[in-house]
Amino acid sequence: MANKIHLHIENNRELGPVFETTKQRLAAALKAHPEVAKNLRVTVGHDGDILDKELKTADVVFAWAFDRSNLAARAPKLRWVHAHGAGVSHLMPMTWLPPGAVLTNSRGVHGDRAGEYVMMAILMINNRLPEMVTNQRQARWDQLFNSSVAGKTLLVIGVGSVGGNAAGWAKKFGMKVVGIRRTAKKHKSVDEMHGPEALRKLLPKADVVLMATPHTSDTERMLGEKELALLKPGSGLINYSRASLVDYDALRKRLEKREISAVLDVFNPEPLPRDSPLWNTPNLIITPHASSDDSEAYTPKTLDLIMRNMARFMAGKKLMNVVDPKLQY
Repeated sequence: MANKIHLHIENNRELGPVFETTKQRLAAALKAHPEVAKNLRVTVGHDGDILDKELKTADVVFAWAFDRSNLAARAPKLRWVHAHGAGVSHLMPMTWLPPGAVLTNSRGVHGDRAGEYVMMAILMINNRLPEMVTNQRQARWDQLFNSSVAGKTLLVIGVGSVGGNAAGWAKKFGMKVVGIRRTAKKHKSVDEMHGPEALRKLLPKADVVLMATPHTSDTERMLGEKELALLKPGSGLINYSRASLVDYDALRKRLEKREISAVLDVFNPEPLPRDSPLWNTPNLIITPHASSDDSEAYTPKTLDLIMRNMARFMAGKKLMNVVDPKLQY
């Protein structure tokens, strides 16, 4: 046992069963990777109950949030932390990470489920469902018509795993896809790719805008009042990624004028307070941060990613999904 790699898994009960590493899920992951399993010692804690004890010998920690104070002293062997999610803004800055240790995340795990959600939201906006739901609450009969989504333009801000998957879905429905990514690197499902500097030029051309970029200091309030004012009447916004990317107060003003529509999955704070004006904002559909975490497959897929990465770790190879402290993703 002494020569085995020690992986400590820290569950957070408040996240719910979708995100829990249960005995059954862990056993299935280990069974699927027998060569890794025979060289691995795994401990599982909940809400810090055994954290300090296990950190003394842990080589790897898998968690969403845990007490990171004085971590280098509390976890002298720690070389790798895997975040149970794609977004890691809550772990910035990475000054808590012991020297020589790396942070990885679960980007890519959400892709398939998120693509389905985004396509649903695109179709909802194109079929004017946010407007119809507003009318329904008011017992108002107003026949709202629109044309097919084919031929319309989707602007994807952040063409990573989720944005790229959503672009693939949009192409199947005949949409034109325009993308923005930091590197401006081409993508097979994107007709035109641009860098962030093209944002204001592209916004007026979009029928639907998808926010799928990570939240970093560079993307904070990427869609502010001036940018939102560029959206053409009848267009729609989908925010899949993080609430801090968009000025929701400015967005609400345009929604209240019924100029545009929106589907929002992320908020700050969460849960969204009961007295938030967003609950009663017209032309808006709210989903409670439930867009992409597959109830059956999310944690099993994450554990599979960790096991595949663990094989690389044991072989001394570079890990997948390493978070860059400067890029913050």
